[in-house]
Formats: sequence, structure tokens, C-alpha cells
Amino acid sequence: MEIPKFLLGDNTDFPTAVFVVHTDFPRFIINLENDEVEWLEEFDQQDEDELKNETENLIKEASAFYDREVTRYEKD
Repeated sequence: MEIPKFLLGDNTDFPTAVFVVHTDFPRFIINLENDEVEWLEEFDQQDEDELKNETENLIKEASAFYDREVTRYEKD
């Protein structure tokens, strides 16, 4: 099965939060309400150093994905 790079998620236990799930490596979930990131991977020290450089880019991509999706919903 092919899945998209990003998925939107919500949960009634967190009524004001919007989650974006990044399904490619490194997998993570970001809560756009507070920009908290939960990594779904385990990293060694070398990975962590590289990840620090990549994190800002991935969060920008996740936010852009959310903005695009909201725009599409508003058109319907």
C-alpha cells in the first residue's frame, strides 16, 4: 500500500490540537497547536546531529502541508 508523506490527525481528547503525521523517515507526529514533536524512530548520536539540521525543514513542510489541506477543505 502506498501512503502519503503527511497525514492529518485529530482527537476529541485534544479538541484544539491538530496533528500532522510524517510517514517517511524520520517518522514523527507534530502537534501544530504547540509545535511539540514526537519522534517515532530511535536515533543514535550521529543520527541526532543530522536530525537537528533536518528538523526545521520537516516542520516547515508539515506546516505547509496543513495550510494546503485547509485551503482545499475551504474550497469545498
